[in-house]
Amino acid sequence: MTKHRYLPMTEQDKKEMLQTIGVDSVDELFSDIPEKVRFNGLYNIKEAKSESSLLKELSQMAAKNMDVKQNISFLGAGVYDHYIPTIVDHVISRSEFYTAYTPYQPEISQGELQAIFEFQTMICELTGMDVANSSMYDGGTALAEAAMLSCGQTRRKKVLISETVHPESREVLKTYAKGQYIDVVEIPHENGVTDIKALEREINEDVAAVILQYPNFFGRIEPLKEFEPIVHQHKGLFIVSSNPLALGAITPPGKFGADIVVGDAQVFGIPQSFGGPHCGYFAVTNKLMRKVPGRLVGETVDENGKRGYVLTLQAREQHIRRDKATSNICSNQALNALAASVAMTALGRKGVKEMAVQNIQKACYAKKAFSQNGFELVLDGPSFNEFVVKLNKPVKEVNKQLLAKGIIGGYDLSKDYPKMVNHMLIAVTELRTKEEIDQFIKELRDSHE
Repeated sequence: MTKHRYLPMTEQDKKEMLQTIGVDSVDELFSDIPEKVRFNGLYNIKEAKSESSLLKELSQMAAKNMDVKQNISFLGAGVYDHYIPTIVDHVISRSEFYTAYTPYQPEISQGELQAIFEFQTMICELTGMDVANSSMYDGGTALAEAAMLSCGQTRRKKVLISETVHPESREVLKTYAKGQYIDVVEIPHENGVTDIKALEREINEDVAAVILQYPNFFGRIEPLKEFEPIVHQHKGLFIVSSNPLALGAITPPGKFGADIVVGDAQVFGIPQSFGGPHCGYFAVTNKLMRKVPGRLVGETVDENGKRGYVLTLQAREQHIRRDKATSNICSNQALNALAASVAMTALGRKGVKEMAVQNIQKACYAKKAFSQNGFELVLDGPSFNEFVVKLNKPVKEVNKQLLAKGIIGGYDLSKDYPKMVNHMLIAVTELRTKEEIDQFIKELRDSHE
């Protein structure tokens, strides 16, 4: 039998389907809808084209996209250009993985379940936590779910979140909080890290959780050790949103007493893809394992003592009694979690650490080079692979000039922090070479003159 990527529907096919269901025409399918409310005009869309003409038009449109294969990227702000081992695409392209949905029948889903189990294990090792779920939609929704879990666990209705947490994650949290009547209070930053004195003023017995990002949105490393006793003094929960690649080189949040660690696994084997889909992770202490949203895969043995994997600790309420659910997220990003698992496995423990260290070293080289070329580094201090540079003209204008040179510039911070006009957030990953960094600085210097 010939395999087709696309199966056209002929008029004969249509006729046979209508006969099968016992109607004479497509219009008859809509007979229950009154004529007066039906739309009988023409849609405001282009006329249909032939296949070859359509492919040509779409190819021309696609060619306008600025991708990281043809351009040098210094854009981060939550989605990064990292090395993806070739084996990742090979494994996730296998039909038994990319067509799988929910492994409810463990006897025929062992491969999928084991892959998810390995993902959970590696996330626990990176974060220093006891339990991780089988993934979530993305880092932003994972963070919001962590806040909701905290409010349910503590029976409190107030969450403190630092201004240094990703702006989009903060917006997702506010959306979640509105429906649950939860008060979200933002804690200001001081020189790029959370203002500890401001946190001390806001913390009290009404606070369910405090949320920090590590490294934070400006690239700075938050001093989690200093924040932990403040967060826990009134028995609130400590939530940390963390870049899992950075945890290959810096101390994991679990070592600092974090109760919940969330983040996005995009940095491991998942392409940027214009912002998604990606893969969130969610890790907790043993105390909270029964409150975790989504799915958990456990390892067990069958009646013959053979190792096997099953879904476990998942509340039925998440499917059928949703008003009593701990979370209404009962799905996951299994294929992207698999991609992250394959990438982490291919890199290995030493490889992940080396990759993280290269990010730190190359970002340090870039910071030093910027300073030597007369640029002002803002909010400077210990960081991972991002830092802030102040320009003498709008970032939007500078980025247009850079694009003409084949360079994707950094993020315009004035979009989310109105006072930070002309401030660019720059990401330097392990893929950037010394020559590319030097070229980037030269083009920026030229645009200043």
